[in-house]
Amino acid sequence: MEIVGDENLPDDSCVIIGNHAQIYGPIACELYFSDDYHTWCAAPMMKLKEVPTYAYQDFWSQKPTFLRPFFKLASYIIAPLSVLLFNNARTIAVYRDNRVLRTFRETIAMLQDKNNVVIFPEHDKKHNNIIYDFQEGFVDVARLYYKRTGKELYFVPLYVAPNIGKMCLGKPVKFSAATPAEQERRRICDYLMNEITGIARDLPEHTVIPYRNMSKRLYPKNTQKESEK
Repeated sequence: MEIVGDENLPDDSCVIIGNHAQIYGPIACELYFSDDYHTWCAAPMMKLKEVPTYAYQDFWSQKPTFLRPFFKLASYIIAPLSVLLFNNARTIAVYRDNRVLRTFRETIAMLQDKNNVVIFPEHDKKHNNIIYDFQEGFVDVARLYYKRTGKELYFVPLYVAPNIGKMCLGKPVKFSAATPAEQERRRICDYLMNEITGIARDLPEHTVIPYRNMSKRLYPKNTQKESEK
């Protein structure tokens, strides 16, 4: 994979927001970014007993009915590998309950220690042929970081395109501490989704790896027209 656009990274620590591209996004960041990059990882994927339920629901629950027993079995088979991989990678465990404060504290500590943090915030609601909608809660990291340091954090868009071997960084957006929280979450997410879409569409024609694990014949092209989505 070739990293393109690293001149867009700010001088200070930042948060990089990318398209998940199924497993390709996190793996590419682990392999091709330097050691001072740390990636948010769903906490259940780091715990042996929790991997099967989470993996099946998140990766394979929309597979054809006749194939689902196979993928349920696969979710158990991958559990030891998942735990080994994600607990030894440069990861920050992400919790969906009151332990989320632990995630935020570790993230802010990483940023203060001159590390960059990578987040893949898509969820199962399609935005366009390039990307799925973002969960907005990650933006609150910037508000807590500002309270701790007095600095307004930058978010940098990243488009991962495995089929053409590129990881493309776009123009950053700066968090505004003066803007109300809900409004700022929406502004930051809209900017990042639009930038990632623009980066993808400016590249040569290629197949997009979507967030949702689906049949490969349904994978869209980056040049797909609005009417074809």
